[in-house]
Amino acid sequence: MPFYECVIIARSDVTTQQVDALGEQLTALLTELGGAVRKTEYWGLRSLAYRIKKNRKGHYLLLAIDAPAAAVKEMERQLRLNEDVLRFLTVAVDEIEEGPSAILTNRSREDRDGRGAGGPGRSADRGPRPPRGERGDRAPRAEMGA
Repeated sequence: MPFYECVIIARSDVTTQQVDALGEQLTALLTELGGAVRKTEYWGLRSLAYRIKKNRKGHYLLLAIDAPAAAVKEMERQLRLNEDVLRFLTVAVDEIEEGPSAILTNRSREDRDGRGAGGPGRSADRGPRPPRGERGDRAPRAEMGA
């Protein structure tokens, strides 16, 4: 059977338990149709690049699927009907990768490094940023419409 990866973005106002229930519901559907879900990863509540149906954040869920094409098509039909699902993307892959995905490994590396404490590219040991104040090393801006 072919392998697929499906990433699902659920609304931000649903709970983590509801997202897990959605994953279990899709797993049961695929199993019933002759397939299997090899891996399920919850990536957490993440910011979206742009608003989708008035949502700024979404719960991300990854499913690694080993199923026939008809089962995947039915899963996608069910996802289109579900009001809690904002977006989903299913792609065919050559093989299902073992271990955690790149998203989870990057997140755990950032947690170990202490990143995110002072913004992008700022480590936690550098302390808070100094106040901006006046910039004496620059000439004042030219007036508009000059």
